[in-house]
Amino acid sequence: MALRPTSVRRRTLLLGSAATTLLAATPTQVRADTWPAKPIRWVVAYPAGGGSDFLARQLAPVLGRQLGQTLVIDNRPGAAGVIGTDNAAKSPPDGYTLLTGDNGAMVFNGALYKKLPYAPSDFTPVAFMARFPLLLVVNPQAGFSSVQDWLKKMQAKPGQYSYASPGVGSPHHLAMELLKDRTHSYIVHVPYRGTAFSTQDIIGGVVPMGILDTAAALPHLRSGRLKALAVLSGKRVAALPEVPTFEETGVKGVDVSAWQGLFVPKGTPEPIVQRLATETLKALAQPDVKTKLEEFGLEVVPTDGPTLARFIQQETTQWHGLIRSRGISAE
Repeated sequence: MALRPTSVRRRTLLLGSAATTLLAATPTQVRADTWPAKPIRWVVAYPAGGGSDFLARQLAPVLGRQLGQTLVIDNRPGAAGVIGTDNAAKSPPDGYTLLTGDNGAMVFNGALYKKLPYAPSDFTPVAFMARFPLLLVVNPQAGFSSVQDWLKKMQAKPGQYSYASPGVGSPHHLAMELLKDRTHSYIVHVPYRGTAFSTQDIIGGVVPMGILDTAAALPHLRSGRLKALAVLSGKRVAALPEVPTFEETGVKGVDVSAWQGLFVPKGTPEPIVQRLATETLKALAQPDVKTKLEEFGLEVVPTDGPTLARFIQQETTQWHGLIRSRGISAE
């Protein structure tokens, strides 16, 4: 039976539409099926030598072997992680750009800056990798014998003491602001340009106390140049079993760490995201990798992307409220 002109036109349109859809879908599918076909760039929005950099450089060779490609660390520090994070956000969503995202990039910055060049929603969470427990540390000569002694002195002389942090809006800074909020204390913030500088001034007695992550603090705690009064996370640190949590000392509602997850630009094909997640969790589970990270002070907490996404939502609600109530700004 002959087709009428209208039927021919309709069938042509349908076939053309299907072909267009197929052509649009094919490149993505090919990339997912053949990925990775070239080296993968891993953006770390902090300088080489720091905790974020250490984590990426320990995982990259292992993950590279599992994927059959080289992972190249690309350090892009500046503006509390904004520069590197924005660079990753604007990269093609093709599986060849990874990002180490942390509290700052994915939670704090949205409340600390009036305008960001990126949004956390520009990324897809792949996996929660690890976290650095945070410690309240003091110069041994500063005269603080315990958390109770420290708190008594803080409350007796509001504004007379100061504390160091690696910078405005860092997890260390906001952890102390949370602690101040929970203990109704007034302690002056002295921000530095990085952990190395804040650590040295606590050791030198320029500032009597500060919040440090375990990676920065452990060598100096072991040498006796610093003293840890308490851990700000919910449980004690394996490397410092004698140091109590704030919860144990009677200070409630203090549970914060500097955490790090793996992210890719939004729109990265789901098969690539799933494979990355599987291989990342597999790499983190290797005993030698886990041991190296823990010796550096990291707590390995391999968790999948959807769980990380829910965690970020919870963190955002908590921290944006605190940042706004205390009038903290990075601008």
